Amino acid sequence: MEQLSTQDADFAKRFETIVDARREADSDVAGVVTDILRTVKSEGDAALADYTARFDGYALAQDHDWLITKDQCAKAYDALDSDLRDALDLAAQRIGAYHEAQLPENRDYRDADGVRLGAIWRPVDAAGLYVPGGRAAYPSSLLMNAIPARVAGVERLVVVTPTPKGNSNPLVLAAAHIAGVDEIWRIGGAQAVGALAYGTDKIAPVDVITGPGNAYVAEAKRQLYGVVGIDMVAGPSEILVVADGKNDPDWIAADLLSQAEHDPTSQSILITDDKVFAAEVEGRVNVQIDALSTATTARKSWDDHGVIIVVDNIAEQAPALINRLAAEHLELAIDNPEAMLPTIRHAGSVFLGRMTPEAVGDYVAGPNHVLPTGRRARFSSGLSVLDFMKRTSFIGLDNAAITAIGPAAAALAHAEGLPAHAKSVELRLK
Repeated sequence: MEQLSTQDADFAKRFETIVDARREADSDVAGVVTDILRTVKSEGDAALADYTARFDGYALAQDHDWLITKDQCAKAYDALDSDLRDALDLAAQRIGAYHEAQLPENRDYRDADGVRLGAIWRPVDAAGLYVPGGRAAYPSSLLMNAIPARVAGVERLVVVTPTPKGNSNPLVLAAAHIAGVDEIWRIGGAQAVGALAYGTDKIAPVDVITGPGNAYVAEAKRQLYGVVGIDMVAGPSEILVVADGKNDPDWIAADLLSQAEHDPTSQSILITDDKVFAAEVEGRVNVQIDALSTATTARKSWDDHGVIIVVDNIAEQAPALINRLAAEHLELAIDNPEAMLPTIRHAGSVFLGRMTPEAVGDYVAGPNHVLPTGRRARFSSGLSVLDFMKRTSFIGLDNAAITAIGPAAAALAHAEGLPAHAKSVELRLK
């Protein structure tokens, strides 16, 4: 774990090293993924069966080996303990309500020149959702990906998920039942992403692929962007907690570990103006790690990538550091977080106040927990209904409208050396 202070002579240099650090896939991953995608495109289902046997120890021998049925999902939902079933239902309800408010409105109007203008929003026909099944099998992620697609109006929802040794996560199946998923295929990894993009004899292609995965899944989505739409290229999870000394150090330590336990390459950063509090949080992190079932992962993440930054004044110095880091998750555990919120230009999602742990946002708050990582919050946003929709603009002119704006169009076409463009307008002006 690295400790910095704004009073250090080399603070700026060390801070920039943290900002510029990359914890993501290297060129070796890219090469492996390129080969996998090429094989899936050329060999289709045979390649999927081979990779699934090799990586998941599961044979896709008969047709029924490939798909998890809707009936299996319904049975998984019915078999849940009532508290878990209620928790999933509450999460689904809140996620749905939040995303329904994101639905865009169509536009249709005439401007001052009499030109009819507007746009129509429509959902994509099919969406592919990747659900991890190795280190992480998260029903919450399925809900966060599937529900916005359903709200958008997508007709076909396709899930791909690895089932090591044939084992599937019943919570994931229950979440698929709640979300109304149409197909669940027992395949994972870069090969599953390739199958969704290219299509095979068994699996029809989709238009958009979303969902978290390991470095190979993320790289496959990156390489296939353009063949299909994607939500984002997601890297290791990260949390930035801004906390003053009035907080309980146990709370803040738990918040930091909530992301460290995801993956050894996850990153947890604390910014505080209290040296004593910083030391207390560090101590509580070390105590709490030992009690976690995810201790090995959390320890490596904290030791290799954890950071504590001590500033002189949170209100004056933290915003600039926050915006440089552009973190996936930002907690503002300070007296008046609303005052700082307008200064935050780059963050995936912001959690306001001492009683708002990031973990609530992962499950039941409502906003999507699929968020930009690796400083991509500078230019991208979390998953939304719009990721499953596209906008088609339209234009309508009558004689008066083309007379008003046509000459300018023709003049610009001539200036660009495109006489056919100009003529197509000028003939109508005559």
